[in-house]
Amino acid sequence: MAQGQARESVKMALDTLRTNKLRSGLTILGIVIGVTSVIAISSVINGLNNRVGEFVSSLGSNVFWVFHLPFGVFKPTTEQLTRKKLTYDDAMALRTLPHVVAADSGKRYAKLGFRVGDVSVKYNGKKVAGAILESHTSQIALTRDLILQEGRIFTDEEDKRHAKVVVLAHDTWESLFGNEPAVGKEVNVETSLYTVIGVLEKQKQPFGSGKNPNDNAVLFPFGTFENLHPEVKDLFIAVKYDDPANKALVEEEIREMLRVRRKVKVQAPDNFEVFGPDSLSRLWDQVTWGLRLFMLAVSSVGLMVGGVGVMNIMLVSVTERTREIGIRKALGATKRTILTQFTTEAVTLCAVGGIFGVSVGAIITWIVYLLPIGLPASLSTFWVLFGFGIACTIGLLFGIYPAWKAANLDPIEALRYE
Repeated sequence: MAQGQARESVKMALDTLRTNKLRSGLTILGIVIGVTSVIAISSVINGLNNRVGEFVSSLGSNVFWVFHLPFGVFKPTTEQLTRKKLTYDDAMALRTLPHVVAADSGKRYAKLGFRVGDVSVKYNGKKVAGAILESHTSQIALTRDLILQEGRIFTDEEDKRHAKVVVLAHDTWESLFGNEPAVGKEVNVETSLYTVIGVLEKQKQPFGSGKNPNDNAVLFPFGTFENLHPEVKDLFIAVKYDDPANKALVEEEIREMLRVRRKVKVQAPDNFEVFGPDSLSRLWDQVTWGLRLFMLAVSSVGLMVGGVGVMNIMLVSVTERTREIGIRKALGATKRTILTQFTTEAVTLCAVGGIFGVSVGAIITWIVYLLPIGLPASLSTFWVLFGFGIACTIGLLFGIYPAWKAANLDPIEALRYE
């Protein structure tokens, strides 16, 4: 088909849209809804992916976490629940591995139901409820990308002598001290006084714009926390290694050392878990896979309805323009020319619906981004092109039959049509 004929077919399709605005609008409504669904949902997923990526990065690079339970399992098996807990000595042993630059062991005291602390922190008549209590070694500064707003992290010496010092998370500090410096002052935690030696900046969170529970926390030296809550047994270990190229080697060394320390038989599986930031990414990918399926299901309904509408209006158009088709054939137009003309009109009709769908989806993305609900939304070039491309594809698929019917009209019968 010549370029001039293609331009003419597109012009005819646009003229049809202008002449029958209501009919054409209702025809492409399904296309608009389907493409809008693709753009809006994919933008939210894309924004969440970016937020999760930033959150994973904030947890530290070149890091493995070790725990006695697998990551992401909400209903552990009996075997997993009866596993031996990790110990402080395990963390100290891992520090001796050749490529390990730091190993931090930690515990957390929080409610089992919602993982929110049930402790109040007090200072000068002010009180912060629901604080989370955490214990760490001095190497937390190396294993996690924590940013100190003021002060410092506790030292090994303070840990060994169980010094009554703490580091406050940002929201805990803000609620107790406002904008005043906290370093050197004493806070009351569970009837005991502790000297504040540091305050953390706000920590990143993957979802929401509200309060991050981890920002309402009090960090203790490991030994100090043991005196405070000796009943807490669940211990996790964070291991920082030197080079990403040594990732597989370090993971194997961690497993080998822990298997020996925990007396795991050669043929038996590990009774502990080693996972890294990629484990979080894989878990999130599993969640977003379901969201993508939902997006495709919703958009498919709209696109199918739109496709049927396009086929219907093209069949009506063929009927209305039967004499025109007969004249064109009498003047020498081939079946291929007629077929291509009506197919181009169907694709153009759906392309207009795709443009409207992309525009509406972009507006929804912008609105979601500005709403104070903390739901990130980011327009993706891939999904914009995908949405527009699928709209054009629907026009091609559902426009073939009307175009074929037009191309196979008998020219003599077409000229006699009234």
